[in-house]
Amino acid sequence: MPKLSAFPKCYMDDLCVTRTMTLFDWIDLASTLGVDGVEMYPGFFSSFEPEYVARVKQHADSKGLEIPMMCCSPDFTQHDPEARLEELKKERFWIDLTAQLGGSFCRVLSGQRREDVSREDGVRYTVDCIREVIPYAAERNIVLNMENHYKDGYWKYPEFAQHLDVFLEIINQIDSPWFGVNFDPSNSIICGEDPLEVLAAVKHRVVSMHASDRYLISGTIEDLKKQDGSTGYAKNLRHGVIGKGLNDYDKIFSTLKKEGFNGWISIEDGENGMEELRESVQFLRHKMAQHF
Repeated sequence: MPKLSAFPKCYMDDLCVTRTMTLFDWIDLASTLGVDGVEMYPGFFSSFEPEYVARVKQHADSKGLEIPMMCCSPDFTQHDPEARLEELKKERFWIDLTAQLGGSFCRVLSGQRREDVSREDGVRYTVDCIREVIPYAAERNIVLNMENHYKDGYWKYPEFAQHLDVFLEIINQIDSPWFGVNFDPSNSIICGEDPLEVLAAVKHRVVSMHASDRYLISGTIEDLKKQDGSTGYAKNLRHGVIGKGLNDYDKIFSTLKKEGFNGWISIEDGENGMEELRESVQFLRHKMAQHF
């Protein structure tokens, strides 16, 4: 049976920007949800000193929660080689942090889809950087999981490898047991692709999953694309209660079951707090019991 973790999409600014919520506060809240773990993001940490990191792990342990994954956003699609080296340095740091917390997965991405970076260059930069960092992750028993991603909440541009053809061009060049896919069905919807078709193309490489549902509160996908140069998420896009959006979790989970998936499913729920998170947990527990 896969395990279930939670990612506090609803508290990102509280944890990362205003600091009105501490990481310990979030762990306390998560412990009431009935999940097995909490997914981390580097911005949640007010310090990276070993003593602080150890306290975070101890607090999670005391609440019966694992920390399976670090949700990182390396930005490799930059022409400047020094900038790419800096992103590699960050990814290594995050891999170490994941290991210190007892995790198994550290996310990798391609980077932002900048207008001055061609497809050929962006693919090459991404493949080279991921290949470069895989041995470092392997030495620490950490799997790098690349997400079919939309956009980091603090980026200006969407993901370079947002579309399936580019995503496949990258992952098909990387063959390692220490590299896999973090599947997010909602991100496929945003770029006008069918999540089930995306899953069919990557199902044999999925090692983890973001469970989410997306809603457009106004306008169309085409309107969404016009906001690609705006920092953060588009204003007409919302995460929401899982099971009430556009994703077919029966088909998603049945596909993963056939592939023998037994990894972590991490909830990326909406922007309206704990009650909606609880609804999402209940929905996913029910569907997981049905299919796994």
